[in-house]
Amino acid sequence: MESGRNDARPELDKALASARAHRCPILIAKVDRLTRSVSFLSRLLESGVEVRFCDLPQIEGPVGKFMLNQMVAVAELEAGLISARTKAALQAAKARGKVLGGNRGQVPSDAARAASTAAVKAKADARSTDLAPIIAEIRADGITSARGIAKALTERGIETPRGSYTWGTTQVTRLLERLDA
Repeated sequence: MESGRNDARPELDKALASARAHRCPILIAKVDRLTRSVSFLSRLLESGVEVRFCDLPQIEGPVGKFMLNQMVAVAELEAGLISARTKAALQAAKARGKVLGGNRGQVPSDAARAASTAAVKAKADARSTDLAPIIAEIRADGITSARGIAKALTERGIETPRGSYTWGTTQVTRLLERLDA
């Protein structure tokens, strides 16, 4: 799943390319989760791929595209209004002396910090254990460099620790160190 305010959607671009190659439609669960940007929707609709929405199956043909554009225009307006209200509320809070963001005076105890560190380490250990067989397969294929393993993991679509699908050599080096430890 991809989200955020920018229109860069590499996974959607891959799906569109695949749909064009296979000449099949793209199914999207909910239109409101896809975009609140008219320009992005226009780019999607002009991609040459039929787009179907599970929450709006009646959106088809020119009338459907028109209705969809109107709905997204309203969603874009709503997003702008929400942003403006949020900015105004934050400015008002600042004017009242409210401290926004950062440390609000609560410092975690040493025990809480230790527990947090232990939880992060346990999660990383579990993930490396899950990836161990895949790393073994890659090494069995004769790929042993961190760069080669990173490329192989990326090509296999294995998610990185931070949720990306593009592996770097530093991530692989740390993973190998964890596995070899």
